[in-house]
Amino acid sequence: MITAAVKEATPESQVKRGSVVKAVVVRMRKERRRKDGTYIRLTTTPAVLINDAGEPVGTRVFGPVARELREKKFTKIVSLAPEVW
Repeated sequence: MITAAVKEATPESQVKRGSVVKAVVVRMRKERRRKDGTYIRLTTTPAVLINDAGEPVGTRVFGPVARELREKKFTKIVSLAPEVW
Protein backbone atom coordinates (compact mmCIF):
# COMPACT_ATOMS: atom_id res chain seq x y z
CA MET A 1 0.00 0.00 0.00
CA ILE A 2 1.13 3.51 -0.77
CA THR A 3 -0.13 7.03 -0.17
CA ALA A 4 -0.38 9.09 -3.33
CA ALA A 5 -1.54 12.47 -4.59
CA VAL A 6 -3.92 12.57 -7.55
CA LYS A 7 -2.24 14.38 -10.48
CA GLU A 8 -5.02 13.99 -13.08
CA ALA A 9 -8.74 13.28 -12.76
CA THR A 10 -11.74 13.50 -15.02
CA PRO A 11 -14.37 16.09 -14.01
CA GLU A 12 -17.09 13.51 -13.24
CA SER A 13 -14.88 11.19 -11.13
CA GLN A 14 -15.28 10.61 -7.38
CA VAL A 15 -11.61 11.43 -6.74
CA LYS A 16 -10.63 15.04 -7.29
CA ARG A 17 -7.31 16.44 -8.47
CA GLY A 18 -4.91 17.22 -5.63
CA SER A 19 -6.50 14.87 -3.11
CA VAL A 20 -4.37 12.45 -1.10
CA VAL A 21 -5.46 8.82 -1.47
CA LYS A 22 -4.35 5.31 -0.54
CA ALA A 23 -3.51 2.89 -3.32
CA VAL A 24 -2.24 -0.64 -3.91
CA VAL A 25 0.45 -1.27 -6.53
CA VAL A 26 -0.80 -4.12 -8.74
CA ARG A 27 2.23 -4.52 -11.05
CA MET A 28 5.84 -3.41 -10.83
CA ARG A 29 8.39 -2.53 -13.44
CA LYS A 30 11.16 -3.37 -10.98
CA GLU A 31 11.77 -7.10 -10.99
CA ARG A 32 10.54 -9.00 -7.96
CA ARG A 33 11.68 -12.42 -6.81
CA ARG A 34 8.99 -14.88 -5.80
CA LYS A 35 9.31 -17.58 -3.15
CA ASP A 36 9.61 -20.31 -5.80
CA GLY A 37 12.72 -18.63 -7.24
CA THR A 38 11.17 -17.09 -10.34
CA TYR A 39 11.42 -13.40 -11.16
CA ILE A 40 8.55 -11.31 -12.48
CA ARG A 41 8.98 -7.98 -14.25
CA LEU A 42 6.32 -6.09 -16.17
CA THR A 43 6.35 -2.95 -18.31
CA THR A 44 4.48 -0.48 -16.09
CA THR A 45 3.74 0.27 -12.43
CA PRO A 46 -0.01 0.96 -12.09
CA ALA A 47 -1.91 1.24 -8.81
CA VAL A 48 -5.54 0.78 -7.76
CA LEU A 49 -7.11 3.38 -5.46
CA ILE A 50 -8.63 1.93 -2.29
CA ASN A 51 -10.86 3.28 0.48
CA ASP A 52 -10.29 2.99 4.23
CA ALA A 53 -11.85 -0.51 4.30
CA GLY A 54 -9.30 -1.75 1.73
CA GLU A 55 -11.80 -2.11 -1.13
CA PRO A 56 -11.16 -0.59 -4.57
CA VAL A 57 -12.76 2.77 -5.34
CA GLY A 58 -13.24 1.95 -9.03
CA THR A 59 -15.18 -0.87 -10.64
CA ARG A 60 -12.68 -1.93 -13.33
CA VAL A 61 -9.05 -3.04 -13.35
CA PHE A 62 -7.19 -3.06 -16.65
CA GLY A 63 -4.44 -5.57 -17.37
CA PRO A 64 -2.97 -8.38 -15.31
CA VAL A 65 -2.28 -8.14 -11.58
CA ALA A 66 0.29 -9.95 -9.47
CA ARG A 67 -0.81 -13.09 -7.61
CA GLU A 68 0.71 -11.73 -4.41
CA LEU A 69 -2.41 -9.57 -4.03
CA ARG A 70 -4.38 -12.69 -3.12
CA GLU A 71 -1.93 -13.43 -0.30
CA LYS A 72 -2.26 -9.83 0.96
CA LYS A 73 -6.09 -10.21 1.15
CA PHE A 74 -6.96 -7.90 -1.76
CA THR A 75 -9.32 -10.48 -3.27
CA LYS A 76 -11.76 -7.88 -4.64
CA ILE A 77 -8.99 -6.42 -6.84
CA VAL A 78 -8.01 -9.91 -7.99
CA SER A 79 -11.62 -10.70 -8.92
CA LEU A 80 -11.94 -7.49 -10.97
CA ALA A 81 -8.74 -8.14 -12.95
CA PRO A 82 -8.92 -9.94 -16.30
CA GLU A 83 -5.75 -11.94 -15.60
CA VAL A 84 -3.60 -12.88 -12.61
CA TRP A 85 0.17 -13.45 -13.01
